Parts: sequence; structure tokens; C-alpha cells
Amino acid sequence: MEKLTNKEEEIMKILWRLNKAFVKDIMEEIKENKPHYNTLSTIVRNLEDKKFVGFTAYGKTHQYFPLIKKEDYYKAYVNKEMVGYFDNSYKNIVSFFAKEEKISVDELKEIINLIENGK
Repeated sequence: MEKLTNKEEEIMKILWRLNKAFVKDIMEEIKENKPHYNTLSTIVRNLEDKKFVGFTAYGKTHQYFPLIKKEDYYKAYVNKEMVGYFDNSYKNIVSFFAKEEKISVDELKEIINLIENGK
């Protein structure tokens, strides 16, 4: 599995949320910096070439759906890259977000509870 570009990740997030969609459906979900329809169609076909999406053909129209689970992609890339920024330390990640006040004490307690209970 290869790393996706930012735009490809944006499209995949939409497909993961919708489960299946035509290019026009994906276009409707993009709120800012909407690409031209043909550009979006090319991005989706690139995702197909990369084996991230499959499709069902309805004549000349294709309805796309994810072939890769969001969790699998995040495990392979997002977590790996995020940890890399913090010297491969999850403690450093949590500490960073606590110091930047992006995570509350209650959320930290919830995380500890999840760890202690194995969930």
C-alpha cells in the first residue's frame, strides 16, 4: 500500500464516509477548493490504479467504493508518520497535545482508562 497525496486522502475520507459514490457525489462533499470535475475524476481513477477504490459500472458511469479500510490505511501511514515526528514515542505525542491544551485532563483520564481496560 502506498502513501496517498493530500488530495487523494481527502477523496478517500469522503468515500470512507459515503461507502459508495459517483464522482458527482464526491464533488458535492468537497467544501473548499473544489477541483474541476475532470480533475476529480482523474484523482479517483488514480485511486483505482493504486487499488484503493473499486467501482461498479452503470453504462459509462462508475460508482466508486473503498477497497482499503480507513483503519488499515491509518495504521500503515498516519500513525507511523505521526509517531516519527515525536521520536517514535507515544508519550511525547500525548505530552505535546496536553501542553498545547488540545486534550483535556478528562480526555487523558479516559485514555488511561481505555489502556487499563484494554479497549
